[in-house]
Amino acid sequence: MFVKLLKSKLHRARVTATKLHYPGSIAVDSELMEAADLLPYEFVLVADLNNGNRLETYVVPAEAGSGEIVVLGAAAHLIQPEDVVIIMSFGFFTHEDAKDFKPKIVLLDENNKIIK
Repeated sequence: MFVKLLKSKLHRARVTATKLHYPGSIAVDSELMEAADLLPYEFVLVADLNNGNRLETYVVPAEAGSGEIVVLGAAAHLIQPEDVVIIMSFGFFTHEDAKDFKPKIVLLDENNKIIK
């Protein structure tokens, strides 16, 4: 049996832009992706702290060091620039592996710079 656990998250990321006419996803500064152990096209859950919306999508890399968090496609109707979001990824673990697993949590400041 497998259990689904939080694998990693970018906590309090600030959305820098939205682009409605795009096939859909969320672009994230590739340095932030690396810090949170997110792979290109990895499935994520995005929770908007400003309005409570939640959506599922996948991550695509944005320019390293840019601080960009860009909501792409239909999700641009749910999340606006300057909204603060939590970007979460999950993994499946055996019960035994889950006992000792600790998720990678990256806390960001208002400019999407890593605090911790």
